[in-house]
Amino acid sequence: MKFLHTMVRVSDLDASLKFYCDQLGLIERRRKDSENGRFTLVFLGAPGDDGPEIELTYNWDPEDYDGGRNFGHLAYRVDDIYALCQHLMDAGVTINRPPRDGHMAFVRSPDNISIELLQKGDALPPREPWASMPNSGSW
Repeated sequence: MKFLHTMVRVSDLDASLKFYCDQLGLIERRRKDSENGRFTLVFLGAPGDDGPEIELTYNWDPEDYDGGRNFGHLAYRVDDIYALCQHLMDAGVTINRPPRDGHMAFVRSPDNISIELLQKGDALPPREPWASMPNSGSW
């Protein structure tokens, strides 16, 4: 058995692709539009990693998606948690749980999906402004 992907429903495909690709750094691997089913599937993966993917499901007919917290979270190992969090913050993404410990942070997608970022290898030494930054809501 091999883990293949996690599916999340998104309400705005452009905003989600901007977050996952432009801001978080994932790459689009493939896309499928279904005229009959009235949906688009976009599969994303981490650069250099042929492992599991995120499947963004965009239903063409408007639907309300709430309770993103019920999903749990996606987790990614990152090369430099401070650099990625700074990049995300500069792009307007709220860091819900800053990487105060140099090891873990949480952010949310435009559809309120919680994303855990974990430092590759050992935790980085605590660094400002992260070390003293409070949480910004639930994560």
